[in-house]
Amino acid sequence: MLGIIGAMDEEVAKLKETMQDVTVETKASMEFYKGTMNGKEVVVVRSGIGKVNAGICTQILCDLYHVDAVINTGIAGSLNAKIDIGDIVLSTDALQHDMDATGFGYEPGVIPRMETSTFIADEKLRKLAKECCERVNPDIHVFEGRVVSGDQFISDKAKKEFILNTFAGDCTEMEGAAIAQAAYLNQIPFLIIRAISDKADDSATEDYPTFEAKAIAHSVKLVQAIVAGYANA
Repeated sequence: MLGIIGAMDEEVAKLKETMQDVTVETKASMEFYKGTMNGKEVVVVRSGIGKVNAGICTQILCDLYHVDAVINTGIAGSLNAKIDIGDIVLSTDALQHDMDATGFGYEPGVIPRMETSTFIADEKLRKLAKECCERVNPDIHVFEGRVVSGDQFISDKAKKEFILNTFAGDCTEMEGAAIAQAAYLNQIPFLIIRAISDKADDSATEDYPTFEAKAIAHSVKLVQAIVAGYANA
């Protein structure tokens, strides 16, 4: 069974419309939609914003639904000049840019007393997602790169430069690395998918409602294609 964590209510609603035999259960104030999509059992849920919500959501998917993989979709700010607004990033790995135990001698981003602080995404899921995205969303570009997460909305150029120079990330957002860490601890594969909404600074080229509608359409088509491909794998 695939666990699919969506970032936006509208996105989850669109995904739900593609499901059959849906049952809904509420846990930790989150609604989990269990059913089938393209012949594959899935659970679709909106976690809410931030790392705590994301981590709790992933753990419920593991404990209650025993998912064998987690896919997380959402939006992010670009840290890579080559990745433009509207493009999609597929995670190679994920880490937390706001984890700071430097006072104890650790490097920025390092989680004390863990074997790793950089969580590697599943290569098979990423390759499947890349092939699917190129096929169903030919109007945008798809990239593979590092997702860096923190409980901060990054809109300051100086902060953006610090995160880029310190962590070599390709995009920044607020949930992915928490989902990645929970998946790592539960020993299940994961993939973070991010549609780029901005440049993580004070620039903007498109009004947000227009971007959001396009991002939802792209994400829903991509998730459907991944599920179909995963079911046939």
